[in-house]
Amino acid sequence: MKVSFDATGEVVVVTGGASGIGAALAAAVVSCGGTAVVFDITAPENSAVEYVEVDVSDRAAVLEAVAGVIERHGRIDGLVAGAAIQPRAAVLDMDPAEWTRTLQVNLDGVVWVCQAVVPHLIERRAGSVIVFTSGMAPTGFPGAAAYASSKAALVAFAKTLAAEVAEHRVRVNVVAPGVIDTDQFRTANLGADREHWHDTIGIGDPEDVVGPLLFLLSDAAAMTGSQLTRERAFARLEEF
Repeated sequence: MKVSFDATGEVVVVTGGASGIGAALAAAVVSCGGTAVVFDITAPENSAVEYVEVDVSDRAAVLEAVAGVIERHGRIDGLVAGAAIQPRAAVLDMDPAEWTRTLQVNLDGVVWVCQAVVPHLIERRAGSVIVFTSGMAPTGFPGAAAYASSKAALVAFAKTLAAEVAEHRVRVNVVAPGVIDTDQFRTANLGADREHWHDTIGIGDPEDVVGPLLFLLSDAAAMTGSQLTRERAFARLEEF
């Protein structure tokens, strides 16, 4: 069975879309005929996507960036909130500033971009929001307390938002992409940690997650408040 997606005329905002899963998704949106607008602190290599330099932890900057997208394009159809950082430190050794910064980017950054985009989706009575969690959220992981905590909180946040906006035909879903070979993953998982993931659930590629993300962004996904989890289950879609 072959699946195709048509994003002609649609605009998708991808936070953290300069690299990793976000970059792969942004490229796919463009290949489907849509416009991908990347919010990041680093410019993406893909010149086909639109780039806005913004730190998602800065609420005022996020509101301004979203207003600019709506002014330029007249619409936003989807939001994929993927910006995140993953510092590693044991709980007893954790720098308070690092803990705060992780929550500001990973959790607050999602809240701020949702506050900026979702009212527009409500007004249009259409749209999809995707939030990322992690397999570390329900279990924890040594040295990853800040990251795991932020990702656990995002599940509750996304499900609450989904319940609040369902009557407006706006969908909010959660994706746990599993272990994906990105720059962030490689930096946070060296040596034994990388071997652990390789030997257990396996390490996927960013493109492995694109198909499920496009599905959740599409009208075919008549679901909200749900969570998709990659446990060797996400299959790459070679054609869009």
